[in-house]
Order: sequence, then C-alpha cells, then structure tokens
Amino acid sequence: MRYKPNQQKLLRWIALFLVGTFLQLLFYIPTPVLSQNSNSCSNITAPLTPEEQTYARGAWQYFVKNYQPATGFTNSTGGYPSGTLWDMGNYLMALNAARWLNLTDQADFDTRINKFLTTLNSLKLFEDTLPNKVYNAANAQMVDYGNNPLERGIGWSALDVGRILAAFDVIRTCHPQYNDWLKGIVAKWQVARSLKDGQLFGATVLPDNKTLLVQEGRLGYEEYGARGYELWGFSAPKAISLEPFKLVEINGVQIPVDTRDFKSTNANNYVVSESYILDGIEFGLQGELADFAARVLDVQKRRFDTTGQLTAVTEDNIDRAPYFLYNTVYANGANWATITDANQPYPQFRSISTKAAFGWRYLFPDNAYAQKVFDVVKDLRSPDDSGYYAGIYEESKQPNKALTGNTNGLILEILYYKAKGNHPLITSSSASVSTGKPSENASPETPSNQGNSPVTPPIATPTDTPKIVEVAVAPIPPVDSPQSSNLKLDRPLTLIERRYAEAAWRYFQANYHSKNGLIDDRSDFKGATLWGLGDYLAALHAARSLDIITPKEFDQRTRHLLAVLTKLPLFGKELPGRGYDTRSLQSVDYGGNPIAEGNGWSALDLGRILAALYNLKTCHPEYTTAVDKIVLDWSYLRVVREGILSSATVTKEQDGRSLTRVNPETRLGYEEYAARAFQLWGFNVEHSAVGGEYQTALVEGVKVPIQRRRPDTNSKVNQYTVSNPFLLYALEFGLDPQMRSLFEPIFQAQAERYRRTGNLTASATTLIDRKPYTVHSTITGKGEPWVALADNGQIVPKGRLVSTAVAFAYHALLPENKYSQELLQGTTDLYNPLAGFYEGFYETTGKTAVGFTNSTNSMILQSLLYKVMNQQPLIRPTVNMKSPWWQEVSKGDSGRGLPNTTRQQTKLISDSSGSYWISGSEKTPLVTGTKVIE
Repeated sequence: MRYKPNQQKLLRWIALFLVGTFLQLLFYIPTPVLSQNSNSCSNITAPLTPEEQTYARGAWQYFVKNYQPATGFTNSTGGYPSGTLWDMGNYLMALNAARWLNLTDQADFDTRINKFLTTLNSLKLFEDTLPNKVYNAANAQMVDYGNNPLERGIGWSALDVGRILAAFDVIRTCHPQYNDWLKGIVAKWQVARSLKDGQLFGATVLPDNKTLLVQEGRLGYEEYGARGYELWGFSAPKAISLEPFKLVEINGVQIPVDTRDFKSTNANNYVVSESYILDGIEFGLQGELADFAARVLDVQKRRFDTTGQLTAVTEDNIDRAPYFLYNTVYANGANWATITDANQPYPQFRSISTKAAFGWRYLFPDNAYAQKVFDVVKDLRSPDDSGYYAGIYEESKQPNKALTGNTNGLILEILYYKAKGNHPLITSSSASVSTGKPSENASPETPSNQGNSPVTPPIATPTDTPKIVEVAVAPIPPVDSPQSSNLKLDRPLTLIERRYAEAAWRYFQANYHSKNGLIDDRSDFKGATLWGLGDYLAALHAARSLDIITPKEFDQRTRHLLAVLTKLPLFGKELPGRGYDTRSLQSVDYGGNPIAEGNGWSALDLGRILAALYNLKTCHPEYTTAVDKIVLDWSYLRVVREGILSSATVTKEQDGRSLTRVNPETRLGYEEYAARAFQLWGFNVEHSAVGGEYQTALVEGVKVPIQRRRPDTNSKVNQYTVSNPFLLYALEFGLDPQMRSLFEPIFQAQAERYRRTGNLTASATTLIDRKPYTVHSTITGKGEPWVALADNGQIVPKGRLVSTAVAFAYHALLPENKYSQELLQGTTDLYNPLAGFYEGFYETTGKTAVGFTNSTNSMILQSLLYKVMNQQPLIRPTVNMKSPWWQEVSKGDSGRGLPNTTRQQTKLISDSSGSYWISGSEKTPLVTGTKVIE
C-alpha cells in the first residue's frame, strides 16, 4: 500500500467535505431514526401501494419458478441450475422479504428455509474450509462457472461469504428459531481462513493445482463484505476503512475510486451502483459512504443531462455473450466503461439496470432523476410472469431479457426496505419471531378445534366466552430413585435425525400448560383427548430415550401428567371422557363447549393411553405405583364386554333428556390397535383384536382392507381406510402375521399410485387450516379410491394431503424401500423449529398444510426412536407381575370389570420376520402371500 503525506490527505478530506456538503443539499440521504418498535421485522410502517405490490409479486415469481426442490436452492439465472454464495444470500434476503410482505406464508417459508439450510450444512467445502465459489443448484455438487462438476472445486470468494453472512444475520434476527442452526453452519466453516492482515482474502486454484490466497474487494464492495463479517464477530479493519482511494472527476463530479486497479492488481476497481444500494438498504447510509452514494447517483444524472441517455449502471447478466458485464461509472482508468471480469470492453451492451433504478428510487425517494429512471424499468417484467428483466440496452433500446436472482432478489429487498419506512434491514436491536403473520396483512380465518382422536367429529365454532382461569395441579411427589430409560439403543441419532427430533419436541414445549401438565392436541385449540395424552406420553418417552430432554425434565413432566390424570372428571364416574379443556380441566365436546356431565368415552382413546402408561412403567419402573393407581380408579365393566371393545356416546332426545348408548368399536385399524393395548393389561378382547376375515376393495390392483366381517354389529361408522392406526400399531407392537396381511396392501396401494401418477401418497387423517378443518385422505372411502373426506362423509375437493407423520413412519418401518425413501425426502423439511412439524402438504398444489398437532409430532419422535432401536417394537414387555394392578386383579371380582386372570393376553415373540406382539392364544401365525414391493 502506498501512503501519502499527511498534508495531501488533509486537503483531500477538506475537499470531500465541501463537495459532500453541496451534494447533500441536492439529495435527500436517508438516515435511519429508529423508534423502539419501528425496527421490528414484521413492523410494516409504510405498506406497499397496489402498484408496488405488483412489483413485489412479479419479483417473487422468479424464485417460485427457479426453485430447486431437491436442494432448496434457486437458480442464479432463469432456468440455469447454478449458484454462488452471493446468489444464495440474494435468495435468503428475498425469502425474508417475501415472508414479511405476505407473498408467502409461514409454512412455505419454513419448508423452503429448512431444505435450504439442510443442503447448505451438508455442502462439500473447498479444501474442507469454506464453500466453493459455485455449486450446481439442482444437486449441490461443486462445479466451475460453466457448471461442470469438479471434485476439488475452484476456491472460495470472501466477498460472497460476506454477502451470505449478512443474509444469515437477517434470518437469525427476523426468524430466531433458526439462530442455532445458522451458528452451527458458520462454526463449521473456517471463516478466519479468509481474513489476513485485516483484509478479505479469497482462494483460487492455479494451473499447477496449487491454492493461492488473493485479496478481494475494492471500494464499495469491500466495505460491504467486511460488514457482513463483523456481524458474526470477524474483524477486517483494513477492509472497512475506505482506504486506499482517490478522487476522479467525471462529468463534473468528484468520484471516489479505489487506487488498486486492474493493471497493478489484476482486479477491477469498478465503481457501480449496487454496492452502495446494498449498504444503504441493509446497513443504512451514513458518513462518508452516504456522501459517496450521493456522488455516484449524481454523476449518472449528470451524464443524462449531458447526453440525454438515462443512466443506471451496475453489474448485470445479459442475454447474450459474454453473458455478464460490469456497467460502470469508472473502471481501470476509463469513464463509463462496460467490461468483463477480464477487463474486456463491450460498450455496445451498456444497459440501464433494473435493480439499480429500483435501488436509487427508494434510497432517494425525493430525487427527481431517480424517479425518472425508475419509471422506465418499473414494469420491465417478462410476459410469462417469470420475474423482472435485468434492464434495457442503451444502444438498441431493447430489453436485456436476462432473468436473475440478483435483480429480483434486490428488488424484493428494496421494497421490503420501503415497507419498513426506509429503515435498514440490519440493526443491532431488531428482532421478531416468525411464527406469526406480517403486521399489515389480514389474518386468516382461524378454525376452532376438535379432539385429536382417531376419528374426529364435526367442529362446532365457539362463540366468544369469558377468559378461562387455568387450574393448577401439583405434580405427584418425587418417585424413588428416578432412572433413565432402560431401552438399549442400537445407535445414536445422526445429526440430521437429531434436528428432526428436536423440531418435533418443540411442539410439546410450545403447547405445554405449565400449571397443570397438559398438552394441547393441536396448537390452535386449548383441548385434549385421552388419545392425545397418550401421544404426549409416548413422545415424552421417546424424547428422553433419544436424549432430547434431560432426566430432570422428563421426571417433572411425567409426574405432572400423572397427577393431572387423577384430576380429570370421569364420565359416569367410570372412565375418562372424550375431551377436556386444558385450562379448566372441564369436560368439553369436540368443539370446545363445556359439558358438565360429559359426552361419553372412547375405547380407542383408552387403548392409546393404556399403551403409553404400560410402556412408561415398563421402561421407567419407578412410576409403576403411580400409574397403577390411575388405572385402578377406572371401571371397565362397560368398555370390555364379551371380548369386544365398546365406546359410549351421549344423545339428546326430543324431550330434552340425555341418554348414554354403548356400542362396539369398529373403526378399522384403530380397534385392532386399542385391543392390543387392552391385552397388555390382561383384558380378554379377542373379538376386537386383529384377526378374522376382512372385506377388501381393489385399489391400484391391490386388495385393500376396508372393514372386518363380523356378526356382532351392523355399524357403518366411518368406513374408510387410512394409514395412521396401522403405522402406530407397527411401531409399537410390531407386525404380527395377521397385521402384516393388512399393513402391506395398504402401503403397496399407495406406492402403486405413486408409480402410476407421480403423486406422492401418504394417506392419513390430518388437520387443515380451513373448513372442514379435518380431512381423511383415504386409500379408499365410501366405496371410492383416493377420496378426501370430511368427518361428515362429504368429499373435500382437492383436499388430499401427504402426511408428514406417515412419511416418517413408513421410512422407519421400511427404510430400504424406494417409495418410503421418496416419501421421507418430500416431507422432512416441513417444520418450524419453534413449533414442530406441519401436518403435510397438499397433493394438488404442493402447498404446506398449516397446522401443528400432538399426534404428528409424537409419531415422528416415535419413528426416530424405532430407527435407533434396531426396528424393535417400542412397547417393551414387563417383568413385574406383582405390581398394584396385578395384585388387585388377583383378588378376583372387584366390581370394576378388571381382568379375570393374572396374565397378559398378549406376548412379545421373535422369528425370522422380526419381533412382534401376538395374542396369547395364538398358536400358528397366519401366512400371507402379500409382499412389500421394492
């Protein structure tokens, strides 16, 4: 570096001050004055006009049409699957802007960023140090700038690293649930290797295959890149100091120019608009940079005044060779040079840049010239709605039809900056959690809720009610010697599996009632069913076994749940009811309306909680006494009758009387699951357990079960087939030969549909965020294949979902199956790190189904546990047959309908097909000819 005498430096700064003072009289320079709340990411203080909303939607379409679903990246240019770290930073900034401008919803945002960060975290790094300069956006392979795969790569760019670090800061500020993930990515990169002597250094590969570190950045971009580094604690004082530069007079304006030119350093010292625009909208123009930016805009106005040629110059892709040019104010000794990176001139392709015109218009909103050049490009969108073109050629006056993420991303950033009242996007105090909606957008209709039982009744929309006071319940006293789970895991979770498990557990943190220990069945409703509490207990066990939560948290939550189970009012003083308000503990219907006398009980829900309680005392025997006390308070006289499970409902007669009716359970899959759970406790439910003859329907050439043939009931309630109960059965009890004969055709039909149509299929009962709020995406229902049904049996057009939980479970059970692998790949990114996994996505649109449930996140945790247990059934056999439960059973008739023998009615066995529970009376397995296809 060449140092100048102090006198010369003083004179230069005096000159700068005088000229800068004059320019600031001509230009409005936005200096942020932040109030306490105005810098919130969601605080839209200057909503976009209808015309500006059109601009934003047009720019966002570029990213919609150039999205690569396999990686979560976007193409750097239209249709070309390549991208640098700078391009990735553009996309993150655009995605954040799109979220707060309400161009996309939270579910889509989470899906996109989860896939993006998953891929980014797994990128192969150049020399295991930093990301390569460029990757194939479609498959994340390291490539050269021609998109040719290279095993080693071509080096790294420090400026690109600075760009994405700035984008990371915006994401972690506006969406703090991703902070830890981003910190982990940055920690994995050896960022310090790109810093030397207080400057930014990139890496390049020489012809002899050696790596050379090269100083990067010239005045404008160097300072911008260094600011990105500083946000993450990496200091580059020389890079941010503005030096070395000189003043060059162009069109009567003194323009600051970096003295390190192409001749002396083999790098261009171009002066362009974009670096100053980025600094302004992201960090806020202040001090010398504000003055420099005003000069760069003014000189372009002066050129227009002199030549009549509207001017907005910066680097851009073009739609013909050489495909990328720097349109400059100055470069390497030449005014208004248009050059390649190798300093080759192409003046005939100088253009008015769309992104530069947008930037100057919104950075200097009162500047007449900025408005004039903006008006020329503001509608320069492609006719097929693929985004904004890069600009207009000065010479031919024709559009430069290059479509790029850089142009469209910067437009979105600029419009978001405007919507925030011209406040910079990066501030030290800005913070906003992204689980809500943008402040200036209308809120969507919020559904009321129903219990998350296997089959959910129609929703009743609650009216305004007084605020409910949450009842406090003290946990049961500490148990003797709390122990860790006695499960033996075959292996630990992988890093990615752990992230999924932690995300699923977030649901149970976000929806926990700390005063009483309950969990909401779904995030938008304060209610719980016994099925949902069984889900929670199973999730609690899985989270502890996977070391997602500490022994202390597990013990505290478990004791709290066991305590509240003793406080729930029993229907008819016999059994827990169908639903409870998770605040008041009052009995409610599925619409959340209080029902003092209750509305019956569900044998299916009882089976779910009995399975979870049984496994709790098996794997954590210190809770045995407390568990047995709960279930001994219940009466089973009417729920188990003549070997059949029955449920109670309450009906209103015309004369106003409420009558209780008890009827056998017949819901396919759910009855078999609940029966196996009752057998664990010694109940004889042989007629409800899996077995006998099943009626089938031909779906995709496969005989799919639709109902059991039985003489004991004519019930036609909810005759449809979905995956959920069969998967839960398989995870917890294993696939006995009889259940396997049902499970395999159900899976096979879905795989065959995918092969025939290309539609991913994971049929399940899930919630959605609009009427009818709960949808059964059936394999067959009402005699039709692949129909989506509401609870009332009405068809829901375009309502089919691909269930996230079903995808996880099928992959856990069938990890080598190609279709289960496809399912998992299609759903693993459907989560919000603060709220858990979404229900799934719509088959027809691919749009994420907004909503979070206990059931989905519990099944995901159980599926992950199943994977690391060497595919052993999650329900483990007990060795303690002298617990309080069995002691009471041994006493004989208790008036409570307890089992009449002191032995379980099911047992865990192993054979060549695996381990599974079977009914105690079974002697010979049923052989099935159905096999899971590969």
